Amino acid sequence: MSFVDGPTRRVDWPENVFYHAPIPGLDRDAVLLLGIEPNLRWRTFTNLVIDLARELGVEMMVTLGSLLADVPHTRPSPVTGGATDPELIERLGLQRSRYEGPTGIVGVLHDACHSAQIPSVSLWAAVPHYVSLAPSPRAALALCRRLGDILETTVETSELDEAAERYSEQVSEAVASDEETAAYVQELEERAEILDDEHEIPSGESLAAELTRFLRDRERDDDDSAPGPSEQP
Repeated sequence: MSFVDGPTRRVDWPENVFYHAPIPGLDRDAVLLLGIEPNLRWRTFTNLVIDLARELGVEMMVTLGSLLADVPHTRPSPVTGGATDPELIERLGLQRSRYEGPTGIVGVLHDACHSAQIPSVSLWAAVPHYVSLAPSPRAALALCRRLGDILETTVETSELDEAAERYSEQVSEAVASDEETAAYVQELEERAEILDDEHEIPSGESLAAELTRFLRDRERDDDDSAPGPSEQP
């Protein structure tokens, strides 16, 4: 709900919107679905997306997402890419998805793409779990750059570059005010340097494990906060 013209209130319904635009330098367009994960009727939602993809002749679907992980905010967000199509995995340097466990609408969409024989790629950026409530322009920047690599084009990111710098500065100021958090971030930075020296990045399996842990912790927190039998209305 929001107020309009003084005391008048209005219901602002969430929506999913499609946008499209030509990709500079390429003989193809990009179609962007921007919205929220539906709470109900996932099969209906997925069928609508797949039907539109078929109608438009979509050659590949790419989903962009993020998950909480043990990474510092001071460094570029690691991005892992997964797919089930062997040709895509080989050509784009992706990883084969072997994840089993809870899933969301992204997993459902990729399963539907596989059934519809539409190649699909899933990109996930790691976000520092100690600033999980704040939007991460650094993760968005990493996703855009990896998407540009896949589409063989350059995505304009000047605004995200500036936002990522401000994000890093603001989070650093907040972290510096707490000695325990500052020490933890320093530990993450040292760990990241070791990974850089070994030319390694977190694998898709480790990021999937982070997501599983997060979902299980959230489910456990929900169970703990639920009222007991004597507290039920």
